[in-house]
Amino acid sequence: MSTVDLPGWNAAWRERALPELAARDWDLIVVGGGISGAGILREAARRGWKCLLIEQRDFAWGTSSRSSKMVHGGLRYIAKGQLGLTRDSVRERQRLLSEAPGLVDPLSFLFPHYQGAFPGPRVFGGLLALYDALAGKRNHLYYPLQQLRYLTPGLREPGLQGATQFYDAVTDDARLVLRVLGEARAGGGEALNGLRVVELLREGERVIGVRVEDGESGQSFDLRSRAVAQATGAWADQLRRKTGLEHIRPLRGSHLLLPAWRLPLAHALSFMHGEDKRPVFVFPWEGATVIGTTDLDHAESLNQDARISAAEVDYLLAACAQQFPAAQIGRADVLSSWAGVRPVVADGQPATAGKKPSDEKREHALWVEPGCVTLAGGKLTTFRLLALEVLQACAGFVGRPVEDAGSAVFAAMPALPLPGLSASQQRRLAGRYGRALPQVAECLAQLGAQTVGATETLWAELAFAAEHELVLHLDDLLLRRTRLGLLLAHGAAAELPRIRELCQARLGWDDPRWTREQQNYLDLWQRCYSLPADPAMRTPA
Repeated sequence: MSTVDLPGWNAAWRERALPELAARDWDLIVVGGGISGAGILREAARRGWKCLLIEQRDFAWGTSSRSSKMVHGGLRYIAKGQLGLTRDSVRERQRLLSEAPGLVDPLSFLFPHYQGAFPGPRVFGGLLALYDALAGKRNHLYYPLQQLRYLTPGLREPGLQGATQFYDAVTDDARLVLRVLGEARAGGGEALNGLRVVELLREGERVIGVRVEDGESGQSFDLRSRAVAQATGAWADQLRRKTGLEHIRPLRGSHLLLPAWRLPLAHALSFMHGEDKRPVFVFPWEGATVIGTTDLDHAESLNQDARISAAEVDYLLAACAQQFPAAQIGRADVLSSWAGVRPVVADGQPATAGKKPSDEKREHALWVEPGCVTLAGGKLTTFRLLALEVLQACAGFVGRPVEDAGSAVFAAMPALPLPGLSASQQRRLAGRYGRALPQVAECLAQLGAQTVGATETLWAELAFAAEHELVLHLDDLLLRRTRLGLLLAHGAAAELPRIRELCQARLGWDDPRWTREQQNYLDLWQRCYSLPADPAMRTPA
């Protein structure tokens, strides 16, 4: 029996399958379980390549669960002259909106215009006209102040002339990764988390595979392949053979999440921060409100979860106060935070040369050595195009041609009625789970359609993830398979007893294991997903 056919995609399956998978000869091994790696695996599997993805921590653990959640065309890249990047992005955005409704959804933005501020309505409208032309449809409209009051109550009014509305899209980035992996596995690809690449295996100058260490058992395995594709984001410099002419500049983007009742929004708001004139935004997501994002050099270890700094908290709260002064949003209103590290390809000059993080271009790069292709940079929105470029670079090593027929990333699935759920709930589940929806429906039939607290997440989703989505640790379940650790107070601590009752047996953990996992999760949440101590409140020594 193939490992693909073994029941469940969980820790028990992983333990049985790992030795057999390690013994195979692969056409392609993909290193990195974020959206780029998942996209590469998907495109390789659809072409019949024998392909395996390995991830050192958890799927979407890095940037791909801690992004700004936007599937966008990069409006600001037009101003930087990156028309090709914008064109590709808006087209891929439209493709994802069409293929994955319920997972990638339209999001209306408003950009307010104040007297004397740049850009004014005419300049901004010109940029949007070009943006819309690249997408193939007109998608913007100007609202004068009188109408704007109904669209965004509480917006700062002194000097306000009106606002321009335009559209991009929003997603749950971690669920996007899981759905792409599901498509790849359905096509014959395999994916494993908890495997750290210790080194690239070489014969002479050619890479012939990877040596990995299993984070669960401590065992080491040598895996052989015709090609290795590294899609490790900000970690790209750690294994590849470097020339010294280019490097990754890790840039941190941090976000705050508020309960929706504290700042209810029907539209996203995009505006320039008064402090540095950078574009920032406030937008609705998963029944909550997000404030983002920062853009600064990340000097801490990449092997630790990134975390927001006290200065970033102040910066984002100042942005919120700038546009919604009457709301009086403060630190006590924040449910959670997250910080992601963007893998920006620097132009050869060190960060100390004085170039601002926001001035770095967001183009990607491919670095090729015999048997190995490393992808650096890129955008979530264009993951399919990046995957094709990587496969084309690997094709000579594998001995197979790669052509792009424009095939869908996500297979069209027949509608599946889900009794007891609203139309919007059914759409949400279909978008997030795709091919796995029948298994989710089985959990719904057993557990009912009750949601967890005030979130949109169903208890049945937790049960499904515990049994079928390769959860190795509690933070996998609460921060990536679901987003309960972000959306509920104190990392969902109040719900942990019921989560334990529902999931412990499904995860195969005994009582001591659950106790360790819970403590590790709560420590992680406090350290990296809550707020750092307020310097103003510290007692002098």
